Amino acid sequence: DELKIEQPKGGIAKSEADALAIAKEVGYPVVVRPSYVLGGRAMEIVYDDSRLITYLENAVEVDPERPVLVDKYLSDAIEIDVDTLTDSYGNVVIGGIMEHIEQAGVHSGDSACMLPTQTIPSSCLETIRTWTTKLAKKLNVCGLMNCQYAITTSGDVF
Repeated sequence: DELKIEQPKGGIAKSEADALAIAKEVGYPVVVRPSYVLGGRAMEIVYDDSRLITYLENAVEVDPERPVLVDKYLSDAIEIDVDTLTDSYGNVVIGGIMEHIEQAGVHSGDSACMLPTQTIPSSCLETIRTWTTKLAKKLNVCGLMNCQYAITTSGDVF
């Protein structure tokens, strides 16, 4: 919020009731995933309350110690991966901006990318460069950083 970087609407659920309330607020489909794992494990796109309940009962444990992230799924968005390197003086170098071939929601480790991007408007690339640099500086990164973005068909960057 402080950096004015847009992100899909969502929330953190500590119970089934929380997850259902968040999904109702942001609207289906939603992406659900545990907040406590890396690598996209147990991530799923769900389209209604019954599928969300099934996910919560079968795929993850949801409780105050193990919350689940529930975010609006951006249908038909293109996912972008950005790799950067920042030195101890705060110089940020963007090594690559990669365009996923699959639609957003396929984990980056399971997808193929194009380098350089082929279909991304220059205005979106400029937003991505600006936001990535802001993040690296605000987080005081020294070393490698990866950022992931989604671009909707209307050109909105998240």
